[in-house]
Amino acid sequence: MIKRVIVGTGVALLLGLLFFGRDVFSYVRTSAGYVKDSVRETVPMEFQIERARHMIKGLVPEIRKNMHVIAKEEVEVEQLEKQIADATGKLAKDKEEVLRLRSDLATGKEAFTYASREYKASQVKIDLANRFQRYKTSEATLASLEEICGARQRSLEAARQKLEGMLAEKRQLEVDVENLDARLQMVAAAQTTSDYNFDDSKLGRAKELIADLRTRLDVASKLVNAEDYFQDEIPLDEPAPENIVEQVSEYFEEVPEVGDVAGE
Repeated sequence: MIKRVIVGTGVALLLGLLFFGRDVFSYVRTSAGYVKDSVRETVPMEFQIERARHMIKGLVPEIRKNMHVIAKEEVEVEQLEKQIADATGKLAKDKEEVLRLRSDLATGKEAFTYASREYKASQVKIDLANRFQRYKTSEATLASLEEICGARQRSLEAARQKLEGMLAEKRQLEVDVENLDARLQMVAAAQTTSDYNFDDSKLGRAKELIADLRTRLDVASKLVNAEDYFQDEIPLDEPAPENIVEQVSEYFEEVPEVGDVAGE
C-alpha cells in the first residue's frame, strides 16, 4: 500500500513537471501553505491560548540558563578586574624601581648598595635592562588584559540587556495571553446571549395547551349562559306578556271566564 502511494505521488509529480514545469513546486508549496492555514483555522482558540501559555512557560529554562551564563561571566570579569588591579599595582612598583636604578646609574658611581649588599655599576645596568624589559612586557600584558576586560564587560552588559528584554517580553506575552483569554470569554458570552438557538418546541406546546384551555373555558362559559337563556319551560316568576291570554284563547277558540282571568 505504501509502495502504491509513493509510486502515485511520483507519477503525479512527474505529470506536474511535464505540464507545469518548475511552477509545480510553487503549486505544491502554495497548497501546503493553504492546508496548513486551514488546519490552523480548525484548531479551537482555547487550545491555542493554552498552547501559548505552555510556550511562555517553556521560556523559563532558557531564561535560567542565560542567568547562569551571565552570573558565571560576572564572576570571571570580577576575577579579571582583580587581576588587572594587582598587575597595575605591581607595574607601578616595577616602574618606581626601574626609575630608581636609572637615577642611581645616572650619578656615575662605580658601585651601589642595595639591601646591605654592594653591586657594581655593570651589574646594576644588567639588572636595570632586565627589569625594564619585564616592565615593558608587563605593561603590554596589562594593556591586553584591560582590552579583554573591556570587551567582556561590554559583552556582559549586552547579555544583561538581552536578558532584561527577554524577561520584559515574557511578562508582556503573559499579559497578552491573559487579555486574549479575557476577550475570548467575552466573545463566548456574547455568542451565548445572541446566537444561542433556544429549543422553543416545549414552549410552543405549552402556549398551545394554554390557548386550547382558554378556548375550552370560553366555550364552557358560553354554554352555561346558553343554558340559562334557552330553557324548555317558561319560568313562572317572569312577567307574562300582556296578550298571552288572548293568544291562548285564540289558539283553543275558547273565551275564558271573568273569574278565571281575575283569579290569575
